[in-house]
Amino acid sequence: MTRAQRRLGRLASVRIRGYATTVLITGGLVVLTACGGGGNSDSSATNSPSASSASTPTTASASADPQAQAKADVLKAYGAFWGEQVKAYAKTDIKGTALKKYATKEALGRAMGDVLVMQKAGTATTGAPTHDAKVTSLTLTSATPKATVQDCLDISGWKTIKKKTGAVQPFPSAQPLRYVTTAKAEEWGKQWMITELTPDGTRTC
Repeated sequence: MTRAQRRLGRLASVRIRGYATTVLITGGLVVLTACGGGGNSDSSATNSPSASSASTPTTASASADPQAQAKADVLKAYGAFWGEQVKAYAKTDIKGTALKKYATKEALGRAMGDVLVMQKAGTATTGAPTHDAKVTSLTLTSATPKATVQDCLDISGWKTIKKKTGAVQPFPSAQPLRYVTTAKAEEWGKQWMITELTPDGTRTC
């Protein structure tokens, strides 16, 4: 293992314990975040494997209840964010994706940083994660409406590969394949934006 690989391995280990978006692993590195989408306003994201896994309130109940409608919108944005992130990680480039439409602040910065690391490492992802997401808090009365989403993220079907060879990089032995991920969202105008994403590898689900 080269010095660069060891350094990237240490980076991945820190990310899963600490901050949040993805645990990237190159050479022996894997991504704990960038994982896939839920519902997306774009047809391509809506049809992604992860899109169907995020549950949302029915249209009837949502339209009758502002809270239910807001929760449905938050989950739609959350799913779309994941869908676009999966696209970006698969081609190691955010160009050609709608990631900036659904993510900002820390969430967007982490994703862009992960893409840069993958470009340098010569890795990409294939497949997509699945989700079991729900809105756990919602505040609509503040100047900027805010929400929190808790997700049981399953990355077992989302692999890191070497771009040149297509070789799948194994998950680290201590890597949980299902773990709790928490997202913060804010409504900007009429669009909910994911501002922060925090995976917690110590909380399996």
